[in-house]
Amino acid sequence: MKPRAYVETSVISYLSAKPSSDLIVAGHQQITVDWWKTAADSLDLVASELVFQEASAGDKVAARLRIGTLDCLELLEITLETVELAETLVKSAAIPEKAAEDALHIAICATNGIEFLVTWNCRHIANATLRSGIERVCRAAGFEPPIICTPEEMAGNYGGDLD
Repeated sequence: MKPRAYVETSVISYLSAKPSSDLIVAGHQQITVDWWKTAADSLDLVASELVFQEASAGDKVAARLRIGTLDCLELLEITLETVELAETLVKSAAIPEKAAEDALHIAICATNGIEFLVTWNCRHIANATLRSGIERVCRAAGFEPPIICTPEEMAGNYGGDLD
């Protein structure tokens, strides 16, 4: 059985957006496209109803492109257990209150036993200073936290060839 990786909304956005004029963002977009091409060969890719909702927002044309990317992914449901863990992540200050939806992405992964959470959100999710708090809260609630990483960190072992 392949490991499962939750694809957070920022990854879906980078996959479907027109190339950015910002060199760093453009680089992240290309890394994401390269990773995506082969990631499903070694991972079971999943998302959630929350990713679908976030991808559906904004410009209608761009939203259609983002939603189209989700067609091939299983969408995980948001359960009461998931909401409770997300609330605990916020109440404990592992995730800032203003980023409650980001806590929900983490909780979806933890409550569903997802091994990896792949994101470009380095402010509130893939943030080294928040990681220990996230892991502590998840484990205290009886869940193994996902390994939170970017597509760049996943390349090599789990899709993409960045050499």
